[in-house]
Amino acid sequence: MTVELSSSTVPNSFADILEAARRVAPRLRERADDIEKHRCLPADVVELLRGTGVFRMAVPRSWGGPELNSTEQTQVIEALAMGDASAGWCAMIGMDTPIYAGYLEESVARELFTDPDLITAGLILPVGRADRVPGGYRVTGRWGFGSGITHADWVVAGCQVYSDGEPERGPGGMPVNWRVMLARRDDFEILDTWHTTGLAGSGSRDYTANQLFVPEERSFSLARPRREGPLFATDSVLRNMPGVPLGIARAALDLVREMAGTRVERATGLPWTDTYRVQMAIAEAEMELGAVRYAVYGSLDRLWDRLASGVEPAPDERAAAVLARTNSFRVARSIVTRMVDLVATAAIYRPSPLDRWLRDLTTMCQHVIAQDQVIQSAGAHLLGGVPQNPFSLGLLP
Repeated sequence: MTVELSSSTVPNSFADILEAARRVAPRLRERADDIEKHRCLPADVVELLRGTGVFRMAVPRSWGGPELNSTEQTQVIEALAMGDASAGWCAMIGMDTPIYAGYLEESVARELFTDPDLITAGLILPVGRADRVPGGYRVTGRWGFGSGITHADWVVAGCQVYSDGEPERGPGGMPVNWRVMLARRDDFEILDTWHTTGLAGSGSRDYTANQLFVPEERSFSLARPRREGPLFATDSVLRNMPGVPLGIARAALDLVREMAGTRVERATGLPWTDTYRVQMAIAEAEMELGAVRYAVYGSLDRLWDRLASGVEPAPDERAAAVLARTNSFRVARSIVTRMVDLVATAAIYRPSPLDRWLRDLTTMCQHVIAQDQVIQSAGAHLLGGVPQNPFSLGLLP
C-alpha cells in the first residue's frame, strides 16, 4: 500500500510528533471547558490534533509513515492527555486506522485509506449481527461507546456472523465467527446518548445500523492480519491506552506542586513546602506514579521486542503488560483523588481542572479494560486457566 502524505507540514517522526503533542497540550487545556460543554471535540480541536501527526502514528514506514512502536505511541497520548483527557482519549482511539488497514487486502486499503491522517472510531467487540449474503454481509445492531464518532471518517462495528440464520464458527474452530465491519460514518445512525460526568468531550455515542450492506473486502477478522509484525497483533489497539491516565495523573501532580509554592497551611501558618502532610502526599503520589509508569513502559518494550522477533510472548510477559495497563487507570484515579483531597474546597471551583480530571478518571475506570475480569484473565493465563477476557491479553477466544 502506498500512502501519499496529505501535508508536508504534518510531523512524520516520533520526535516531531511528540514535540507537537507537547506543544498543543496547553492549548487543549485552554479549550477543556468548551470540549466538555459540547460533549464532543470541536472541529478546530480535531484539526489541532490532526496537525500533530497523532493519527498517523501507526502508518508503516513502507507506506510513508513513522511506524511508531507501542511505547512511542503511548508517550504521545500521554502528552496530549496532559492537556485534556477527552482529546487524549479520542486521539488514542482515532489513531487505529492504519492498524485496521493492515487487516485488509492491500488494494482495498489503498482505495479506502489514501490519507494517513484519517480517523476511525467504533466498537470492535462482536455485539452486532452480520448475515452473510452474496458479496458481503447485511449488518444490523447497536454499538455503544463510539469514542470520537462525531468526527470520525470511518467507523468499525464488531459482529457475529450468521449464515442461513445460524451462527458460524470462527477461524480455527473458534466458537464465534467474529468479524469487524468497516463503513463510512454516514452509513450509521449516531445516537446522542453520551451524557456523562466524565470524558464528556469524547463524544462516545451509541450508533446503529439496520440491514447495512458491507462488502466482504471491507470486513476483517482479528485472527487473520494481512501484514506481519507487532503493529498487527491482536492487542495492538489496546497497548497505548495507559497514556491517558498517566497523562492526567502527571498533569494533576504538576498542578498541585505548582500550587504548593504559594499556599500556606491555615492551621499553622507554615508554607505548604514545609508542611508534612503535603510533603507526604506529593512524595507518595510521585512514588506510585513513577512505579506504574515504569511498569507500563517496561512491559510494553518487552512485549514489542518479543513480537518483533516473531517469538510468542511468555505468559508472564503478556500478563505484565495487561496488569500494568489496568493498574495505570487505578493508580491515576487514586492519585487525583488524593490531590483533590489535599487541595480540598479549592479543587471544586473553576478554573481548577482537578474536579474534571477526577470525573474523567472515574468514567474511564469503568471501561472494560480496567475491570476485574481483565485482572482475572491475567491470573488465569499465568496459571494455565481460562481467561474471562482473552482479548485483553492479545488472545482470541
